[in-house]
Amino acid sequence: MRVPILKQGKYLIASIQSALSDYELLQLRDDLAAQVGKYRTRGVIVDVTVLDVMDSFAVRTLRAIAQIARMRGAETIIVGIQPEVAFAMVQLGLTLGQVETALDLEEGLALLDDRTRQDGNRDAER
Repeated sequence: MRVPILKQGKYLIASIQSALSDYELLQLRDDLAAQVGKYRTRGVIVDVTVLDVMDSFAVRTLRAIAQIARMRGAETIIVGIQPEVAFAMVQLGLTLGQVETALDLEEGLALLDDRTRQDGNRDAER
């Protein structure tokens, strides 16, 4: 089952609806990489609210999504990490590295708006 990816203005929002297999995670990575370029996206939000477990492969794939998006000119925000998932990740030593996180979709969109506004200001100064 493919993860639905919605285009919202200059952003893409991938909302994970159920636990994903490794293959489906890789499909999500590839789909997002392609759509960032196709739509000239400035930001990507990956909503993981429904996930009650994140293994090391899922965490590595989310980091890879963020790195690929950044190389293509887009910021990435992971939203909706459940408290139990965050506790388990910390206990297992799993980190998202430099990937930004937000409590929910609304906060993630606000964070992306702020980031892209700052980038626009930097571009204007050049």
